[in-house]
Amino acid sequence: MDHFFQHFFDWFGMPSVGLPAVFVSALISATMVPIGSEPILFGYTSINPGMYWLAILVATVGNTMGGMIDWWMGLMGRNGFESLKGATGGKMQHWLREKGPKLLLLAWLPGVGDPLCVAAGWLRLPWLSCMVYMFFGKLLRYLTLTWLLTLVPNSAWQQLGHWLHLI
Repeated sequence: MDHFFQHFFDWFGMPSVGLPAVFVSALISATMVPIGSEPILFGYTSINPGMYWLAILVATVGNTMGGMIDWWMGLMGRNGFESLKGATGGKMQHWLREKGPKLLLLAWLPGVGDPLCVAAGWLRLPWLSCMVYMFFGKLLRYLTLTWLLTLVPNSAWQQLGHWLHLI
């Protein structure tokens, strides 16, 4: 497992240890790049249990910033295609406008969250409200997933690590 993470960090030119790795992996995973930050966060908190809350906060801030990058890309896309304003519409756009930034509590959902952030920017939903709802949704996700991962016995992680070395 360590070899996998080292290869991952080397490929992206990321720091392989500490809170910078937690931050960068969370930021990247919130963009359209399909990378999960939970294993890195869990690994870090397992090795440094005294840094649990700080690591959760760092991951949440990084993931929220990545979501805001998506929001900004949606806004820039909208500004770039303003002439198509009359051609865009439909039920999804109406639903997003109606629900507003509160919908970004779901920005953590795989496959759905990133497009929601882009759509929020495209629709010019207020950035501060979007960021706040996004932050709390992502915070709840990290708290829940990290807690659930701590319930898995260490023997299961050791067996997984042994199995991954065979691949």
